[in-house]
Amino acid sequence: MTALNIGDSRVIESREVGDGVTIRRRRETPDGKRFTTYERIEKPNLAVIKKDGTRELFDRDKLAIAVKRSVGKFFDSELEVEKIINDVEDAVYSLGESEILSSQIGDKVLDELANKNEVAYVRFASVYHEFKTLDDFVAILDSRRKNRGASEGQ
Repeated sequence: MTALNIGDSRVIESREVGDGVTIRRRRETPDGKRFTTYERIEKPNLAVIKKDGTRELFDRDKLAIAVKRSVGKFFDSELEVEKIINDVEDAVYSLGESEILSSQIGDKVLDELANKNEVAYVRFASVYHEFKTLDDFVAILDSRRKNRGASEGQ
């Protein structure tokens, strides 16, 4: 496989990807080879403070893996899952902080899942809250039922 000289390439076509934050560009090199690039706005560094007190840089891919693992096949399309990930990422960055607790990220994910898919919500909550017993599941289900009932009564 030969390497492409992308420095001299020209853009043939640009379009926004369905997630609304990525640009897909079709490019062509001077010798006629075509390829695709995906561009995303680079965000400032954000440190995540984990439960054990260690810090690591916010990693969107790590967030995506955790969300995708929890939601399984409970959404009709990958775009729905990407929207959840984008919304959580936007919410985290909109706080305007240079550091954030990992629990704040988990809470944002739960907020997004709560009204979109209850099974995905419970799956994520079971890992996030480290459920150990069936009573843990019952407690989160009771909490969801109370919250849902309160919001329907308004």
